Amino acid sequence: MTDARGNARPNGGAPARHTPGTPCWVSLMVHGLDATEEFYGALFGWEFHPGPQQLGPYVRALLDGREVAGMGVLPPDRDLPVAWTPYFASDDVDLTADVVRSCGGTIGVGPLDAADAGRLAIGSDPGGAVFGVWQAATSPGTAASGVPGTPAWNELTTFESARTAKFYETVFGYDEEPAVSADPDHVTLRLNGRPVAGVHGVGRSLPRDRGPHWTTYFTVAGTDDAVEQVLRLGGRLLAPPHEGPHGRVATVTDPEGARFAVVEGPR
Repeated sequence: MTDARGNARPNGGAPARHTPGTPCWVSLMVHGLDATEEFYGALFGWEFHPGPQQLGPYVRALLDGREVAGMGVLPPDRDLPVAWTPYFASDDVDLTADVVRSCGGTIGVGPLDAADAGRLAIGSDPGGAVFGVWQAATSPGTAASGVPGTPAWNELTTFESARTAKFYETVFGYDEEPAVSADPDHVTLRLNGRPVAGVHGVGRSLPRDRGPHWTTYFTVAGTDDAVEQVLRLGGRLLAPPHEGPHGRVATVTDPEGARFAVVEGPR
């Protein structure tokens, strides 16, 4: 028996460790953790429990008792962007970190143990987009998908897709499939035939204040209603609701400016 991400469920129970290369977690580092919990709790129905504290105060977001995401506090002495970061599964985070470096990426944090939950590293690709690597121990990562309030997709916006896609293919063992669309500079990364992430090259249209970056999409029951709620809760609208390849989607920010997308799947 498998879950929506293609991971085995022993005896139909809790999900097993994610297949290496699978997007397995998303994490957000912010300045005001309490206010951020209030925003996402109201928007997605999340509850919060304490998590590993190796990088400072950190909580796990749960939906119906299952882990879906994490949030921590940015170190006050470091000028880092407030942004959602996707993590990709690895059976050996130290080896993966070595491959990242050998392919022109950097490792900024770790590898280090997150208590007994697992081992992590945070790095960036050659264009500067930040991502994480997670080697599970007691916590395999995101344990729910396909329902409102869970991560649905991760999309990388960068200068051009081909060279960047090759980096992720080498590090995580992906295959690539050029997107069938009017935009030629888009690649879908696939793992064992399953689409797992997108790479979109936008050239000089890339925002100067952002640089290459990942965007996490979260499933919602209704995109238009979710946007209204984001605005009521103090967030902002960056790209209004429109039909996209994954359904009706809009790009928004939380009150601290972290960008993410909300998507209502096709009916």
